[in-house]
Amino acid sequence: MHLTSIARLGALATALLGAALVSGTASAHQIWLQQDGKAASVYFGEFGDNLREASPGLLDKFSIKNVTWVSAKGAQPLQASKTAGAFILNGKVGAGESIIVEEDNYPSWEEKKDGKATRTMWIPAARLVADSKAQAPALTLDLVPTGKAGQFQVSYQGKPLAQAKVNAVVQSGWGKEAWSDAQGLVSFPLPWKGTYVLEVQHTDKTAGQRGTQAYDKAMFVTTLSLVQPQGVTPLPAGPALPPSKDHD
Repeated sequence: MHLTSIARLGALATALLGAALVSGTASAHQIWLQQDGKAASVYFGEFGDNLREASPGLLDKFSIKNVTWVSAKGAQPLQASKTAGAFILNGKVGAGESIIVEEDNYPSWEEKKDGKATRTMWIPAARLVADSKAQAPALTLDLVPTGKAGQFQVSYQGKPLAQAKVNAVVQSGWGKEAWSDAQGLVSFPLPWKGTYVLEVQHTDKTAGQRGTQAYDKAMFVTTLSLVQPQGVTPLPAGPALPPSKDHD
C-alpha cells in the first residue's frame, strides 16, 4: 500500500474517531441548573455521576445565550457568565418561578454509515423550579411539574409527548425511570430530601436547517431540576469524576 493511501486511511480513522467521541460525549451528557443562596448556575456533565465538565475543555463548546426567568410578572432574559466549572446566571428562582435554558449553538457532527452521511444537531436544555407549582411548557422539548406531587408532563413543540422515557436521579446516583402516558404525564416517588434532576430525550428525524447549516436529525435532551424539601436524608455524592478531555 502506498504511503499516501496509508496517510489517507489514518486521517479518515482520526476523523471518524473524533466524530464518535464528540457525538458520544454529547448524547451521554446533559446540562442542568442548580442554585445556591445567591444565583443559579448551568452545569454540563452528568449530575448523578458527579461529573462536571470544565473550561478549558468541553464547557467551551457552549455559549448559553438563551436564558429566561419566568415569573407571574412574565418572562425576562438573564445573562450567563462562564467560569471554570459552570455558567453563573444573574438571577435565581423563587416560589412559583422557573428558569429555562436552551443551547442552540452546540456544534453539529456528521456520521457515516453504509456510505451515507448524516448530520446531527444536539439541542440540550434545562429547567429549574423552586416548587411543584404547575408550569406551562416553553422549551422545544420540555418537562414541567403539573402541580401534583411527583407528577410531571413531557411536551414536544408545545404538545404532550407520549412514550417518552424520563429518568430521575439524585446526587448519590440513585435513580428511577418511567414512561409518559398518552397525555405526556409521568409520575415518580421522591423519597430523598434534596436535589433531583429529571431527564428526557427525544430525536426528531425531520430534516431541517439551523442558520446556514442543514441537518438530517435533531436530538433533544432536557432536564428539570427541583428540590424536595422533605424525605429521607440523602446519601452523599460519589467522588467527583475528572472532566473529559476536549476532542477538538
